[in-house]
Amino acid sequence: MPTVFLDLDGTLTDPKPGITRSVVHALESLGLGAPDPDSLNWVIGPPLVESFEKLGAPDPQAALAAYRARYTDVGLYENRVFDGIPEVLAGLRAAGHVLHLATAKPHVYARRITAHFGLARHLTLEFGPELDGTRNDKADLLTHALEITGARAEASVMIGDRHHDIDAARAVGMKAIGVLWGYGPRAELAGADRLVATPAEIGPAVRALLG
Repeated sequence: MPTVFLDLDGTLTDPKPGITRSVVHALESLGLGAPDPDSLNWVIGPPLVESFEKLGAPDPQAALAAYRARYTDVGLYENRVFDGIPEVLAGLRAAGHVLHLATAKPHVYARRITAHFGLARHLTLEFGPELDGTRNDKADLLTHALEITGARAEASVMIGDRHHDIDAARAVGMKAIGVLWGYGPRAELAGADRLVATPAEIGPAVRALLG
């Protein structure tokens, strides 16, 4: 059965306020200089411990813990579903596709978000890393997801807004769709099989790739 794996941040929802404010909180709580939140779009998508390394945190794990102290109760709800996404998910399911979440966000947070914003009802399973960083690599996550679901890579597509999504799909033998309303620039998504500019284009792109 054709299977669709979906990224969360920047693909289904716009998490910018919660993520960037929590990054600033983490840096300030550790006595580090905090950038303007509007300059932090690039942290949305990749594993945060890597982003804290790039931001110069001497102890990225301590910065991650400080981030989570705010994000867990406040930041994850500073979020919104992109217009049209619920309708697209319902349409994909009606067309016979199985939908799974595959996000770089720890699954304990991702599941709270999808439940809170009414997206979980469209998803069969939800995959994300463990809090200790296990399966932070998106290709490892998709490999795990294929093993658990029994889906065939050649009958599956990964949809996301960052090169991590596209690269991971390629690594495991899936097709890939890059979305242009998220946080990865067009050039970053050059390896995708299809690029879509609006959520309404997802259904036709999936049909073109999976039938």
